[in-house]
Amino acid sequence: ISTAGIYYRFLVLFFNCLLTFGSYFCFDIPSVLQEQFQGNGSADCVEGLGMTPEEYNLLYAIYAWTNALVVIVAGFLIDKLGNRFGVFLFSFLTVLGSSIFALGSHFKGTPYLLPLMLTGRLLFGSGNGSLTIVQNRITAFWFKGKELALAFGLTLSFSRLGSVLNFFFTQQFESHYGIQWTLWGGAVLCVLGFVSAVVVSILDKVGTKQLGLDGMIQQESKKVRVQDVRHLPLRYWLLVLTIMFFYNGVFPFVADASKFIQDKYPGYSQQAAAYIAGAVYDSSLVLSAVVGILIDYVGLRGVFAVGCAVLTLPVFALLAFTFVPPLVSTIWLGITYSFAAASMWPSIPLVVPQATLGTAMGLATSVQMIGIGVSNVIVGQILGTKSSELKIPLWRWQQMMIFMLANTVACIFASVSLNIVDKKGLITSLAGRMAEDDEVTGA
Repeated sequence: ISTAGIYYRFLVLFFNCLLTFGSYFCFDIPSVLQEQFQGNGSADCVEGLGMTPEEYNLLYAIYAWTNALVVIVAGFLIDKLGNRFGVFLFSFLTVLGSSIFALGSHFKGTPYLLPLMLTGRLLFGSGNGSLTIVQNRITAFWFKGKELALAFGLTLSFSRLGSVLNFFFTQQFESHYGIQWTLWGGAVLCVLGFVSAVVVSILDKVGTKQLGLDGMIQQESKKVRVQDVRHLPLRYWLLVLTIMFFYNGVFPFVADASKFIQDKYPGYSQQAAAYIAGAVYDSSLVLSAVVGILIDYVGLRGVFAVGCAVLTLPVFALLAFTFVPPLVSTIWLGITYSFAAASMWPSIPLVVPQATLGTAMGLATSVQMIGIGVSNVIVGQILGTKSSELKIPLWRWQQMMIFMLANTVACIFASVSLNIVDKKGLITSLAGRMAEDDEVTGA
């Protein structure tokens, strides 16, 4: 590969990374401003939208459920109609959804508040999950073998940079400008993703034409059928379950982590609690690319998946049963999350054909989001549904952490089963050292 070709691929990767920067920033704004969402304008909360814990967690649940439904169709459409169709449509939906979500905040104290904000999260979820599929598909097309996990790690790092900046700056911005302008600021960042979508689609089109692959890609797309789902191997489905159970412990926890830290541990301000909750993403921001390089070189993705799940058990045990400073647990979770993301998601292109990768990614994301959505609802029920009380009893928080522990145990069982079934060793082998082997790289 020429030096110019390498530069071109990494230029595609840069704009591909920017696709989800703004949407990941937007996704966890409610987590940082949980007090403002659940507050009712009392002395403790100057500006609040007055949501109950159940309504607040519904913002995350509807995002996840919409993702679960849309990404299956989205993955198939991307395989049939191409990456460029996907980036335009789904980045536009993130802009539209985040705008309606921000608009809903203007209807505080009216019956329109919750329906508008849920509609916004619904459209935002339709776009963001599907956009990640296109992003992964573009990454898997331009990067193979030893570079695959590195490229996946870099896209995750950029996404996590959006999450990290949200946890660092959103609370300060809201205290100066209010919740409405804060939500509109998130919508503006989604516009950045739409601009990146335009650029990456141009680069993708020009690049595939120069490589002479445009016609071949179109021919492969015509062959894609819905029935291909039946031919996805068992190890793919076990990989999907492993991903779902692991993320069931991460995302619902982060959604409520800021409030949990303030309720359980004395002396933490809202801003300090947001910083500590955001440490999950700080760790993955710093580690994702490095971990990607390591896994590309070593392989053993299935072994890493088991190790991540086992090492996550102490995180929720510490949060449930001890008063060890929460920063220990959030950094620890961020480290295991980095290894999980870099080992699990890049394994999908290794076990499914390139032509059906969008469909496979869509199904994986769908199952993941169904799990997260159900988990968010269960967490909402555990934490109480009757009022927007400022302090949730510690026994309720402990039950939530036990629920997170149960998901992690299920992840261990799924990942061990994956290693047993993976007889060919496509996931557990030293895949990074076998870049030229077409079967292993999925080329």
